[in-house]
Parts: sequence; structure tokens; C-alpha cells
Amino acid sequence: MTDAAPPSPPRPHLACVGLGMMLGAHLTPRARGWLEGADVVWVAASDPLVEAWALALNPNSRSLQGLYAEGRPRQHTYREMVETLLAGLRAGRRVAGAFYGHPGVFAQVPHVAVARARAEGFEAVMEPGISAADCLYADLGIDPGHVGCAHYEASQLLFYRRLIDTSAWLVLWQVGLAGDRTYAVRESSAAQRQQLVERLLRDYPPEHPAIVYEAATLPVGRPRIETLPLAGLAGARLHMHSTLVLPPARPLEPEPLHGAEPAVSIRSATPAG
Repeated sequence: MTDAAPPSPPRPHLACVGLGMMLGAHLTPRARGWLEGADVVWVAASDPLVEAWALALNPNSRSLQGLYAEGRPRQHTYREMVETLLAGLRAGRRVAGAFYGHPGVFAQVPHVAVARARAEGFEAVMEPGISAADCLYADLGIDPGHVGCAHYEASQLLFYRRLIDTSAWLVLWQVGLAGDRTYAVRESSAAQRQQLVERLLRDYPPEHPAIVYEAATLPVGRPRIETLPLAGLAGARLHMHSTLVLPPARPLEPEPLHGAEPAVSIRSATPAG
């Protein structure tokens, strides 16, 4: 009778998972499994309490926040984060990256790291989490399938030619950085934000409601939902994680079908996912 062959060592892999927005409440069982089973976990969460909680899930957890530095372009930091994740993978480890919210939503590092890992022949997965957009829909009572909802990064709307459909909801992310081209600051200036206001005033009246939204990160906390006139946005208290939401400014306009009134296309009773 021969001895059984020893089990094969676990294969190195990369898992980029989402922590969700709220401390401890949004982590899925699958995401927790990737974190607890990793040889090394790298955590990137801008909220110190969320990061401390995530670091405690695995004794081999470390923070990526130390790679940020005031005045250093964020693109340099992002490249270093990717290399940090891949270094453990190339050393034969099971690596997990834990990211705030959803790892694929306004998060460049997970996308690049997963693509690079797969290109080098490693197993790599992205595990979704509850994003700020998910919280926004719930907290503001918005159904994106009702009249439509467009999402843009605030500076992208400012620097590129984009068409705004004012019959739909408009969501602008990272509005606290609007107008900054250096990628090295945590907040843009009021003058830079005024440029965004002037761009939006081409399509909306000055008194149009502008909602500043920030998701709650603690179970005992509440989201920030502050409404002000669009013309006063530049002077508002804005952060890197602030999101701007503009309600529709006009109703949907029916498109005639061969001279007949079209059927209603809003499928409010049909779930989309």
C-alpha cells in the first residue's frame, strides 16, 4: 500500500474585492472568504475606521494608504499599488486587494491589477461590493430605469465635449476635484469648481436644485443629502468623495412612431438586476 501523494500547494491568485460603503455591513460572504483565505491582504479604504476593520479580518493584512502623499500625482500612487499587488502574486502567494465600495467603480487599480495578472497567466477575479451608486439610489429614492440616469466624472464633463440629456438624472462623481488637472490634490479650488457650474448652467437654470450626496460609512451614521441652487455650488463644502446629483429639468419627449403615439417604455415592474 503506497502513501497518498501530498496535496498540491494552493495556486497563487489575485482577488480584488469590495468592502462596500458601510463598516462591516456591506461585505459579502464571498468577499470575506477571499480576504480570510489570502496569504496577504492589501487594504485601500479612505475611511480610517473601515480600513482598521478590514485590516483585522486577516493577520497578514497591510495598508496601501501609505503610498499616497500630498502633492504626489495619484497616477504614480496607482501604479505603485498595482505593482505591490502583483509582487506578492509573482512570489507565489494568494493575494487579495480590499477596496472601498465596489472595486470596479471609480477604482483604477483593481481593473489594471486584474488585467495584468491575467496577462501574466495568473488567476484573478474581481468580487463586487456595494458602491456609492447603490447607496445613492436607495438614499435618494432614484430608480435609474424610470427616466434614465447618466453618470460622469465631474472633470471629464468639464474637459471633454459631452452631451447632457436634461430629461434624465445627472450624477457627477468626484465633484470635489472638479477642474483639477494635476491629480495631486485632494480638493480643487472654488474657482475651478465655478468652471463646472458655468458648464452646467448651459443646460440648467441657476435655481435648479443641486444635491450634494455622501454615503454613510457607519451603521449609526446618516448620509449627507444637501440641496442648494446650482448657481451656489462652487461655494459649497465639497470633498473628494462628494457626489453631485441633478434631477431632471424637463419631461421626457415622446418620439412619434409612424405618426402614432408610442407605447410607454418605462418598465417599472420588471426588475433589471
